[in-house]
Amino acid sequence: MKFSEIVRKLDSGECNSLNANHTLDPEITDVAPVEQASAGSLSYIEGSKFKNMVGKTQASALILPKDENLQAQAIALDMAWICANEPRLLFAKAIALFYQPWQPAPEIHPTAVIHPQVELGSNIYIGSHVVIQANAKIGDDVYIYPNVVIYPEAQIGNRTTLHANCTIHERTQIGSDCVIHSGAVIGAEGFGFVPSPNGWFKMEQSGYTILEDGVEVGCNSTIDRPAVGETRIGRNTKIDNLVQIGHGCQIGENCALAAQVGLAGGVKVGNQVLIAGQAGIANQAKIGDKAIITAKAGVHNDVEPCAIFSGYPAVHHNIYLKASAIYQRLPEMYQTLRRLGRQFREN
Repeated sequence: MKFSEIVRKLDSGECNSLNANHTLDPEITDVAPVEQASAGSLSYIEGSKFKNMVGKTQASALILPKDENLQAQAIALDMAWICANEPRLLFAKAIALFYQPWQPAPEIHPTAVIHPQVELGSNIYIGSHVVIQANAKIGDDVYIYPNVVIYPEAQIGNRTTLHANCTIHERTQIGSDCVIHSGAVIGAEGFGFVPSPNGWFKMEQSGYTILEDGVEVGCNSTIDRPAVGETRIGRNTKIDNLVQIGHGCQIGENCALAAQVGLAGGVKVGNQVLIAGQAGIANQAKIGDKAIITAKAGVHNDVEPCAIFSGYPAVHHNIYLKASAIYQRLPEMYQTLRRLGRQFREN
């Protein structure tokens, strides 16, 4: 479509929509990363640290930040552009103009096994070899891809998508507009064993796992149910691949957990928390609203709201940076210590 049409559809209303001479209106055929873009591509520059890419990219149009220097470069190169407070967000909306995920037409595949007591909504797709057990409830406009297993009394909300080979355990409640990706296991038994004179006694996991509306769970992630009570994931929280969320965890709204994060049992996470890849949170720890846990951090204690924690064991990020700087100087400091020791012994 024409660049001007894209601008109208995005309707940002933030800034100049076209190059300053208002004569450029290239045909846009795709969206692409700035370093891989070619003629006909729309791309974006996220900030001034990528300013050298404006002169290097082959894109026909760019989404730029509100940076007059970057815009001047684009004008000098006779390139169409639009600016935005958050170029990456606007680019994400532009992608949706060119690509929509594939969705099959509503049907129930003849190989699906559905218990007669299942409650099915309207306009549903159920793929091959799906198993839905007794008293499960499936909402409207749900997509259930092949080999999904839904245990008894599970509930799936409207417009939710269950991708191939995921498993939803008994009494799990999944809200509307959720996405569960392939291989994820929601509501399986938590790791509950109590030591006894005869070895480990299994504590039955009788609780619930609840995903509120808009939650997304990545491939091969697991969210366990507790012995009693509930494990709850708040509205619009996004969970990456290979994440382990232990029994009884409470995660707030609009959080993001990157790949290989591990939460032990009973962890409480506030709203708008970011937990980067491979971070681990010890059992019963509390993470305050808007906190950030950086990659590979090991959190053993509570984290206050808006704090940034790094390292293992995790400490405030500014302390971690100072400690990291000292760590790099340890060989030099060791040699200094040895020299002072020799001088002390000689005196």
